[in-house]
Amino acid sequence: MSGGFPFGFTPSGSSSGGAGGGSGMPFGTGAPFFAELERLLSWHDGPVNWELARQVAVRTLGDADRAVSEADVEAVRQAIRLADVWLDPVTPLPAGATTAQGWTRGRWIEVTLPVWRTLCDPVAARVADAMRGGISSGLAQMGDVDSGLPPELAAQIPPGIDLSQLASAGGPIIQMINRIGGMLFGAQVGEAIGLLASEVVSSTDVGLPLSPARTAALIPANVEAFGSGLEVDPAEVRIYLALREAASQRLYAHVPWLRAHVLGAVEEYARGITVDPNAVSRAMTMLDPSRLMDPASFSEALGSDVFDEATTPEQAAALTRLEMILALVEGWVETVTDAAAVKNLPAAPRLREMVRRRRAEGGPAEQTFATLVGLNLRPRKLREAATLWDAVGEARGIDGRDALWAHPDLLPNTDDLTNPQRFAAGDTTSTVGDPISELERLRDTPAQDEPPGPEGTHGTDPPDGPRGGR
Repeated sequence: MSGGFPFGFTPSGSSSGGAGGGSGMPFGTGAPFFAELERLLSWHDGPVNWELARQVAVRTLGDADRAVSEADVEAVRQAIRLADVWLDPVTPLPAGATTAQGWTRGRWIEVTLPVWRTLCDPVAARVADAMRGGISSGLAQMGDVDSGLPPELAAQIPPGIDLSQLASAGGPIIQMINRIGGMLFGAQVGEAIGLLASEVVSSTDVGLPLSPARTAALIPANVEAFGSGLEVDPAEVRIYLALREAASQRLYAHVPWLRAHVLGAVEEYARGITVDPNAVSRAMTMLDPSRLMDPASFSEALGSDVFDEATTPEQAAALTRLEMILALVEGWVETVTDAAAVKNLPAAPRLREMVRRRRAEGGPAEQTFATLVGLNLRPRKLREAATLWDAVGEARGIDGRDALWAHPDLLPNTDDLTNPQRFAAGDTTSTVGDPISELERLRDTPAQDEPPGPEGTHGTDPPDGPRGGR
């Protein structure tokens, strides 16, 4: 596990690729520039311009998206229904989905954006706050006659412009920075989500519960691409991926603390992001004052050099917790999926290896967290988590294994991954006395924020007919 730079920031000298690039407009006379950006810069609802993110994500798909036919939707329903039947004997957690849908790539973007917002806004807010302070300080220094600003740059500041006042809290420069920051973040997030939409095979492929509660979904176009070249019956590929989706749905539906725990780990990481104010000040003194309204110029000047590469103990601990819970979720899904698939799908070992290879080469989950929150997941830890769940299942049975999800304090830690047999034998210090009774309580409790539904059944009407849209 390692922490990187969030939102795809790259070393100084490379542009973010956001909208509004090109040559800068003279300060105070940039009417064409503002006409071009007026709609994007009108965003006021949070640190990320999510309308721009949606547009960029959809545009990233290009013409690659294809409609989902009625036959595709029915195949998904049948695969999820069969997956739940096969999962029942290998986990005590009940079926988590009551609706199964087939989505286009564009539909995946639309449905998952609310969760991306929950995930990314805390990180973006922390980065934006830190940058505002550094930029304000840097602009104030630019306006200080005694700051040592190079004469050629000082001469470019229009007469009558007091940069220290413009950069004050609530001043026009800070307001502009807020809006441009939202636009830059929105463009970066949108591009990342659009690229993900071309690869993810299901709603939980990145390890997060991205779909509405109790809704399982596959993306038929990406399922087909996943199986291309494997020489495996497409129906087997679809059912195997449906098993993974249905297993994830069970976990997130019947472990009520899990969703908040994962998203909370991201927020905790965000609180540890720091920006080097001296680096921001240096970047601002190198910025051409005539291009203060050019977002591409800001992005190029700031780059990743403004982020403090020193990881605090608190942030390191947050990264470890985030990586650990994601590894445990993925490891459990792999273990349960394979337990169900090995008895029913001849190609199960090959499909498991394909999933692992995809992960090792940088699959959707790895890309997501590296780009959006600066976290690099280690495939080795995900494999170790699957090995641990296998060992616990052999030693304690499936009831004892899944009882560990009753409370976060029961779960294994990083040290346990290195010695799964010891953990499986019960050599752990838990603060919860009776995990089996906790599991029974979870089993009898409806999924959080959802009324009880018929177990193992799935809706037959997608939101918008055969295309799976709303």
